[in-house]
Amino acid sequence: MPIAFLPHRGVVELSGDDRISFLQGLVSNDVAATAAGKAVWAALLTPQGKWVADFFVVAEGERLLIDCEREQAAALVAKLGRFRLRSKVALRDASAEFAVHAGWSCAAPSGGIAFDDPRLPAAGWRVLAPAPLHAAHGAEAYDLHRLELGLPDGSRDMESEKSVLLEAGFDELHGVSWSKGCYMGQELTARTRYRGLVKRRLVPVAVDGPLPQHGAPVLRGEAEVGEMRSGLGTHGLALLRLAALEDGAELRCGEAVLRPHVPDWMRLPEKAA
Repeated sequence: MPIAFLPHRGVVELSGDDRISFLQGLVSNDVAATAAGKAVWAALLTPQGKWVADFFVVAEGERLLIDCEREQAAALVAKLGRFRLRSKVALRDASAEFAVHAGWSCAAPSGGIAFDDPRLPAAGWRVLAPAPLHAAHGAEAYDLHRLELGLPDGSRDMESEKSVLLEAGFDELHGVSWSKGCYMGQELTARTRYRGLVKRRLVPVAVDGPLPQHGAPVLRGEAEVGEMRSGLGTHGLALLRLAALEDGAELRCGEAVLRPHVPDWMRLPEKAA
């Protein structure tokens, strides 16, 4: 049964009467769409529209729970807290109270707060449980699953205050609401979409050879066309210029050959499809 315990994930709790309206004005997705068992995937951006953090938000009783990178949980509480002003909202790092799991190709187990991964049906579901589930595999099992699907994993695939959401598939993977109104960084995100300004994409790659280090340059001939991001074994993600996907030319990264694969869910400009 493919269930994985993800110890690198933590949980932030938001409570108070204004919890939804407070978060709604700060993140990329529609927090009002959350409910019990229904989460949204969203990002916190700089005012200039660059990625700071991404996470799942799910409603549970009179609180919102944010499934985020564990190392970012305390900083996320601090960053969000700067915008609290007179809002009736309380934030705290609740990571010690939850064990985060992901599963796919099976039903979600009982005994925790379960929700479907809102990015893709094939991504499966997630469970926030009080302790690690006995049947769970290690995080590497899930890592291979999400790499095969081409799903980004936070700071392993994006750069703080540099990455643009649409490069990492946030549009196709339902990480942005185009109808909810203003949020921090909304102007650049919308302009990037409507003016077709995306020139690079994070895509899955098959790795033939030693797995390259994170950030290693990807070359087509002598030209640098991108860089390696996260990977495991023969699977990885690389941020590549769209032109590098057009003609099937051999891409090299360190001592490895990379073979990009554009997943079915990803929409590219016709000339780069």
